[in-house]
Amino acid sequence: MTRFHYAFVVVAVTFVALLVSQAIRATPGLIILPLEKEFGWDRASISLAVAASLITFGLGGPLGGGLVDRFGPRRVLIAGIAVISAGTWTLMHVRELWQFYAIWGLAIGFGTGATGAVVSAAVAHRWFRKHQGIVVALFGAAISAGQLIFIPAMASVLVTDGWRAALTLIAGATAIVLVPVVVLMRDRPADVGLAPYGEDAATAAQERAMDAQRTPLRAAVRTADFWLLAGSFFVCGYTSNGLIGTHLIPHAVEHGFTEVVAAGAIALLGSLNIVGTLASGWLTDRYDPRRLLAAYYGFRALSLLALPIVYDVQGLVLFSVVYGLDWIATVPPTVSLTASRFGRASIGTLYGWIWFSHMIGAALAAYAGGLFRLWFGDYHLTFLSAAAMGFIAVGLALRISPPKPAAAVPIPA
Repeated sequence: MTRFHYAFVVVAVTFVALLVSQAIRATPGLIILPLEKEFGWDRASISLAVAASLITFGLGGPLGGGLVDRFGPRRVLIAGIAVISAGTWTLMHVRELWQFYAIWGLAIGFGTGATGAVVSAAVAHRWFRKHQGIVVALFGAAISAGQLIFIPAMASVLVTDGWRAALTLIAGATAIVLVPVVVLMRDRPADVGLAPYGEDAATAAQERAMDAQRTPLRAAVRTADFWLLAGSFFVCGYTSNGLIGTHLIPHAVEHGFTEVVAAGAIALLGSLNIVGTLASGWLTDRYDPRRLLAAYYGFRALSLLALPIVYDVQGLVLFSVVYGLDWIATVPPTVSLTASRFGRASIGTLYGWIWFSHMIGAALAAYAGGLFRLWFGDYHLTFLSAAAMGFIAVGLALRISPPKPAAAVPIPA
């Protein structure tokens, strides 16, 4: 009889932690109008805080990744979730704009960045020898699922009881999820007397060698692969949550769709994102991750290229399907290539900085979308620029060095 492996407990705890802690990233769209109405703050000022939070969210990746490499994912998750919970409770009591900047722009930004994609990547590669791609994808799906669960619930509460009551849902849930993280989370299989799931005698020495391999940041930045990974992920951020997450609904409304139809497109996109991310993880475990990345960026570019000429519901649904299937699908192959090229021991730090480039792209798109709309009266040029960048990312992905076995991974001095 096969012994149950503790790795699945760690996966379950991490999944729930990500589902709850990352849901707050989607709340700005809910609270902008209430904040304007109650405090008289203008939308530009509120949006600047949101942009600042995207930057700190991205910067939380490398900072949290360095802490993961040093202290392990358990302590980072506990600290990050505690910051998110405390920040959300404090956010309900703000009275001045500078307080909103400090809490949303800094505390919640860093907290969500430290507990997001970088921690999940480290957990997958520490605990699993098989199915690493599908585990990374599962964690990506958790982030999407959390937003699909919490945002509609928060919207309902907001309508009846106000924005503070809506934030109470997130604040309470993050406080509760701390309990299983504290009690059940472990840093490495060795902490419970186990080898990683899927490790066998034939590959154990080779896998442990890759676990110990570390590439310092100063050495990684001297390689072309680091910049190819960072550059393609910059494009990912520009063409995903920075652009579509911020500007799809106002663009759709300007094309004649109702807010309900536009929100339905976002919901469909998010649902298919879960499917696409899980499928990407399965594919990453079996096929060349570089070719997968190239395919994802290519299909994304084509969908963005068509978006300016979409004026009917069928076209919007088709866009949501194509785009949704590869929204976060880029994460599993990017994590896999980072681990293969630079070694698992440095994945927290190096993938953290690659993730930061993603959020720089996202912040740039969030600002550029509004600026181009102001200058030209529509979003068409923004979407065309994103499509062009998507095609560039295809070339960047194909130039990354192919995955190498553990014994062949070079470790620069």
